[in-house]
Amino acid sequence: MSNIFQIPGQEALADRLTAASFADRVFFTNSGTEAVECALKMARRFHHVRGNPERIDVIGFTGAFHGRTYAAVNAAANPSYVEGFGPPLPGYVSVPFGDHEAMRAAVGPTTAAIIVEPVQGEGGARALPDVCLRGLRTLCDEEGLLLIYDEVQSGMGRTGRLWAHEWAGDAGEPDIMAVAKALGGGFPVGACLATEAASEGMTVGAHGSTFGGNPLAMAVGLAAFDEISRPETLENVISIAGYLGQQLHGLKDRFPDVVSDIRGKGLLIGVQLIPNNREVMALARDQGLLVAGGGDNCIRLLPPLNMTLEEAREAVEKLERTFEAARSKAAA
Repeated sequence: MSNIFQIPGQEALADRLTAASFADRVFFTNSGTEAVECALKMARRFHHVRGNPERIDVIGFTGAFHGRTYAAVNAAANPSYVEGFGPPLPGYVSVPFGDHEAMRAAVGPTTAAIIVEPVQGEGGARALPDVCLRGLRTLCDEEGLLLIYDEVQSGMGRTGRLWAHEWAGDAGEPDIMAVAKALGGGFPVGACLATEAASEGMTVGAHGSTFGGNPLAMAVGLAAFDEISRPETLENVISIAGYLGQQLHGLKDRFPDVVSDIRGKGLLIGVQLIPNNREVMALARDQGLLVAGGGDNCIRLLPPLNMTLEEAREAVEKLERTFEAARSKAAA
């Protein structure tokens, strides 16, 4: 059902999202990368309608992942995702992760926006410090730029707040935000959220989606949102994250030849390894534990938000046996 028609479920879920965020407007998509595409188009359109069509450049960070559509891979500038697909798209600039001076130097008269994951997912669960998020907000305000957050992985309760940037307070709020994944609780749902001002150029016909915001997706999204946004769910994330963080740092101390760093925020956890992360992922599977890979030779732990303490203990025990196996394999 095309969103040219009024869909009550869209209105209901949009009301939930705007009431729980900085945003005034929501555009529904089928996936995170589509939400990112909408955000990128919106940022350029914003400057176009204000008489500055030359402002097209979007600045991102190394190690980023914004999806696999053409603009999204160029915004992330990960060589493994852009190689072999022709020349890079113009208007995308990448600076080293966390390098404030490089970021400020990259801003110029053709800059439209900055895009960043408050906590990188595939980049190795690197969390941008809250003070840096506030600094990006200040920089954007000073230079007339839009600030885009990609919270496809870090949003929807993953860090213990509904949105990861909330830890930085109101001074770290974006103009545009892409969300997905947990928004649909396993069903394809994405959304691009924006302030009234940032979205002023996205008039009827400027963007669209055949299946975005369809009635089934909205019904699922409402159910998922109402469950994830419950205080009890978010409190459980903080509690389990605290336990896992303590235990993982203990394993780091016990296995300095295997683990070099523990990083991330909430239940988006990165474990940087000394042995090859793919080999350790296989060893973890042998123990009945599924972990994700990540950049910077990390494995990522992304447990359910309703994980129990007993399940967390079991996961730590399996991870301990995994590290023991990795140590034995290295010694052999």
